[in-house]
Amino acid sequence: MALKDEDETYLLLLLADSNLPTGSFIASAGLESYLTHAFKSTISFVDDSISSYAKSALPFVSDAHRVVSRYHLQESEAEILALLTALDNLYESMTLNHVARRASRLQGVALLTLYSKAFSRRDREASMSSLVTEYKLSIRLEDTPGHLPICWGILTAALGLTLSRAQYLHVFLHARSLLSASVRLNDLGPYNAQSVLLHTARPIISAAVAKSEAAHTGILVELDDEEQDEKGPATTWPLGEILATRHDLQHSRIFNS
Repeated sequence: MALKDEDETYLLLLLADSNLPTGSFIASAGLESYLTHAFKSTISFVDDSISSYAKSALPFVSDAHRVVSRYHLQESEAEILALLTALDNLYESMTLNHVARRASRLQGVALLTLYSKAFSRRDREASMSSLVTEYKLSIRLEDTPGHLPICWGILTAALGLTLSRAQYLHVFLHARSLLSASVRLNDLGPYNAQSVLLHTARPIISAAVAKSEAAHTGILVELDDEEQDEKGPATTWPLGEILATRHDLQHSRIFNS
């Protein structure tokens, strides 16, 4: 069910709250390792990281959102869960380093827990709560990884947020997490970080979303009659993958990932 404009705006503000498990509480997305290895340009890191993350994650966010949004229209709960699991397993195989996989899993299950404990009572359809609960159980049983992009797609679709809003907010939160991590690492000051987020990161986010908003994973192609963009997920920043992989080798570190 589509939300009213004021309801969607309020929901966007709620999901952007830094107290929710949508930020950099546990992960620096490779920034800590980047700085430890004597790379100094945080702005360059933010640019490359946002662009690479949007390219690799947004197709999964989009497909997970589409799957949950059409729940009750075509597939049963079991079929929906199977599609989400297929998306999850594909993301697992395409995430090249163990540090990123670990962070993605922790943040993903936190989002579903957020829905179950805080948001589901406001949902008009109990069956949607059942779907989220069943998928979270599959994660706990290790039947599916529970990665962040898939869980974000599930959460935002269950709440009735539009796909375009879900895509943009997901990339924005990634950017905000990077700058929050930079502040915690004493690399940027809090005022400078806010300035970067407003003036520098905004066009980077918009460009990254525009390039990947129509991309898909390929898993849903056979199920949809409409033609889909040929662009799929990809990793576009090898250096970032290498640096993130070396996170656990640091002598001391603030973040788990």
